[in-house]
Amino acid sequence: MRSHYCGELNETHLDQEVDLCGWVHRRRDHGGVIFIDLRDREGLAQVVFDPDRPEAFALAESVRSEYVLKVHGKVRRRPAGTENSNMPTGAVEILGTELEILNEAETPPFPVESEIEVNEETRLRYRYIDLRRPLMQQRMRIRRDVTRFLRNFLDHQGFYEVETPFLTKATPEGARDYLVPSRTHENAFFALPQSPQLFKQLLMISGMDRYYQVVRCFRDEDLRADRQPEFTQLDIETSFLNEDQIMGLMEAMIRGLFVEVLKEPLPNPFPRMSYAEAMRRFASDKPDLRIPLELVDVADLLKDVDFKVFAGPANDPDGRVVALKLPGGCEMSRKEIDELTQFVGIYGAKGLAYVKVNDRTAGLEGLQSPILKFLPEEAVRVILERTEAKTGDLIFFGADKARIVNEAMGALRVKLGHDRGLVERGWKPLWVTDFPMFEWDEKSQRWFALHHPFTAPNCDEQTLLANPGQALSRAYDMVLNGTEIGGGSIRIHQTDMQSQVFELLGIGEEEAQQKFGFLLTALKYGAPPHGGLAFGLDRLVMLMTGAHSIREVMAFPKTQSAWCPLIDAPAPVSDLQLRELGIRLRHPS
Repeated sequence: MRSHYCGELNETHLDQEVDLCGWVHRRRDHGGVIFIDLRDREGLAQVVFDPDRPEAFALAESVRSEYVLKVHGKVRRRPAGTENSNMPTGAVEILGTELEILNEAETPPFPVESEIEVNEETRLRYRYIDLRRPLMQQRMRIRRDVTRFLRNFLDHQGFYEVETPFLTKATPEGARDYLVPSRTHENAFFALPQSPQLFKQLLMISGMDRYYQVVRCFRDEDLRADRQPEFTQLDIETSFLNEDQIMGLMEAMIRGLFVEVLKEPLPNPFPRMSYAEAMRRFASDKPDLRIPLELVDVADLLKDVDFKVFAGPANDPDGRVVALKLPGGCEMSRKEIDELTQFVGIYGAKGLAYVKVNDRTAGLEGLQSPILKFLPEEAVRVILERTEAKTGDLIFFGADKARIVNEAMGALRVKLGHDRGLVERGWKPLWVTDFPMFEWDEKSQRWFALHHPFTAPNCDEQTLLANPGQALSRAYDMVLNGTEIGGGSIRIHQTDMQSQVFELLGIGEEEAQQKFGFLLTALKYGAPPHGGLAFGLDRLVMLMTGAHSIREVMAFPKTQSAWCPLIDAPAPVSDLQLRELGIRLRHPS
């Protein structure tokens, strides 16, 4: 039906006869001449209808926004002074000679041609209209380009794309599984995969050597602003490569991706930072290096002060006391500081102490703070030196359990960076390495795997068992501008080590056999050293397009409550379907 896409036309097509198909983006009637901006996925073309062709002109008068048209006409240069440099097709227009209305359209629930703010639920309910917007088309095109590049890169590196099952088995780690009842196996359930982790390890045991998959994953998580119950990841696994080799290969892939799609170079190599250093300096294992603010530990200076707010955490092995310098922060009002105090309270902080450095050269007399009377002069002097405070700066303090301080002060650092315009332009990638193997949960009094229970420790079995809290893992995360875009590790490839890790995690021998017996058996049959990682494709595309949510780069996302307004899912099913599955619903009273 068409000879060209609308957005393809330019001066090389002058005087050519063309057929275009698309939607009416905008219609304008200028003194007897009708202009229609026709839109398809490649862009806009301006079509002109004049009264010299009465039949086409009459039809053009009748069309409205989002009508579907077929246009025949001749490409010509726009009259001098009417060119539109903001459009790729802005130097030409089409003189329409024939017009066919392929379908009419009701007035859409929101305008496609403008960037007016529209309620997200409405946009998702009419997603097929929302996706017509040029911005959304551009994001979907970039997603296509990203996926295509990643596949091509891995293909050229000798990776096989292998599909793994969607109907799998529930596992005891991670988020809740989505369960699928089996009709043919009474009282049994499949689970949708949270990741293809175990299958890709089995592929390494099978000798596939290099595997990847662009795969849908499913997690029945508690509601969060930017999580989806189903999402896409680029899943990768290799044999006989150590972590440095895997990280180098993945780094080259991401560098190539940014040059190919965005024409943006990234550093070579990416900087690396241990988990301990990232937490010490930025209170985050995914620090945004564009923000030039860092935390400084000061607990050693405050152990003997009379101020219990500082002395308590300073003497607590699980406590932390830090200072965060904000350059030029003295201009902040008490009201603004009170608002920041409320902000850190969201993360459990009981308050936000501060010192204003009005005059660095005047000693204590040049400082302003309600807590100065509790602090020895020498401690204050050293704090000023460590933070490299200057006249006009403001120093915030966090003091509490280390977990609370890290969450509160890490969030404060990011907020101040954005609110004060301190975020540098560009891309700041980073590898975070040397994660703890386990973290201790006080409530359940047990260890949890910081990544997952198949991550290899950076020590032998005896050392791991002797001091699991000090053990580091062979894990690595790729962080970009404060967002984790990929995470992976070297895996455990020996049965004894895997059994020991299960035991430390409170997974007994019987449960381990029930849940992971197939893996433990497979590891006995010559499992090679292997490792890999997975990239969150939605997150990666979100960053590359400048979108504010992964929902903006997914064709048909769910709402924050895991509901699809478009098809109204999830939805009830018939009693017949439930009976076939042997399921009876319990209705709340």
